Amino acid sequence: MQFAKRLDNFGANVFADMDRAKALARAAGQTTIDLSLGSSDLPTAKNAIEAIAESLSDSSTYGYLLFNGTKSFREAAAHWYAQKFGIQVDPETEVLALIGSQEGTAHLPLAVLNPGDFALLLDPGYPSHAGGVYLASGQIYPMSLRAENGFLPIFEEIPTAILARSKMMVLSYPHNPTTAIAPLSFFQQAVAFCQQNNLVLVHDFPYVDLVFPSALSGLQTAPSILQADPEKSVSIEFFTLSKSYNMGGFRVGYAIGNPQLIEALRKVKAAIDFNQYRGILNGAIAALTGPQDGVKTTVETFRQRRDTFVEALGNIGWQVPKPAATMYVWAKLPEPWAQNSIKFCTELVRETGVAVSPGKGFGSAGEGYVRFALVEPPAVLELAATKIGKFLANS
Repeated sequence: MQFAKRLDNFGANVFADMDRAKALARAAGQTTIDLSLGSSDLPTAKNAIEAIAESLSDSSTYGYLLFNGTKSFREAAAHWYAQKFGIQVDPETEVLALIGSQEGTAHLPLAVLNPGDFALLLDPGYPSHAGGVYLASGQIYPMSLRAENGFLPIFEEIPTAILARSKMMVLSYPHNPTTAIAPLSFFQQAVAFCQQNNLVLVHDFPYVDLVFPSALSGLQTAPSILQADPEKSVSIEFFTLSKSYNMGGFRVGYAIGNPQLIEALRKVKAAIDFNQYRGILNGAIAALTGPQDGVKTTVETFRQRRDTFVEALGNIGWQVPKPAATMYVWAKLPEPWAQNSIKFCTELVRETGVAVSPGKGFGSAGEGYVRFALVEPPAVLELAATKIGKFLANS
């Protein structure tokens, strides 16, 4: 049996690899503390759950849901965006409902790239961004992110020959896995660069609300790419309710941006799927339009966990900068593990049951780091740090 050559690019996956390692640890009798996957353990807002529950008794919600049936959700998304960022959005032409934002970032390359075209991606970066490019038979140029540059790419480092064959750039700030925040001035540079080079500018924006007030950032929310491109000339932005509203399992998100890009993505989507169950969109509408106190509680919960875990790591001698955003801690590995993040993670879970994500799984520039997801209560995070300290002492 022969398969498409595009599958050759789908090798090891950081989440799949760690899933196997966790299964082996459990089979060996370890009790696992899973800090490898950014799946929130916090509850979904009561009003969202109630809206979904009410929908279940309404038989009119049971059928296929086409584009026009998502109008109320698109209107809620446009209103939410206008309130948050002060930019007006046309829900009819500039918003598209998605089955999670990952659906959008994976499918958009099919609408933008021809075989052999380049996409400019962050390295390290979220793995599905690369997956979408490979599905479109495109090529990837990794824009290396380094601590000394605030984990922001340097556009001038992109070779002219690569740039001439590039069709899109993908950014994502606050950034997974490095936790970096991009200032609006950087987005303005990115918009100008993409306008000058005829590039589609994609911004994956799942951590819009997960910014911790601090003297360093001074931010209450992260900037949107459309604040730098209010005319929506080259840009499209992807949102999800997985993080701010703890609705990861419901798989609900949306795209906002350039109407031509929205229409192109809509064509791809129409060929692949309809939409999710209408009741889920009803829950999402309730989340977006209802009280936002739950979002503030979520942010404060992750801030407390961040402080607890960074302090606990410091107590075992692992000094890690305190992240200004996201639900992660991005930590540079100590010796002797500095250049073998995969081995560190697999041996750590085998010996202690603590599962974390190897930096190399997010791209070659992530080697030498690991990512901790703060998806456990403070006491469990402290226990994890204690176990990690014993592992390091014995290695």
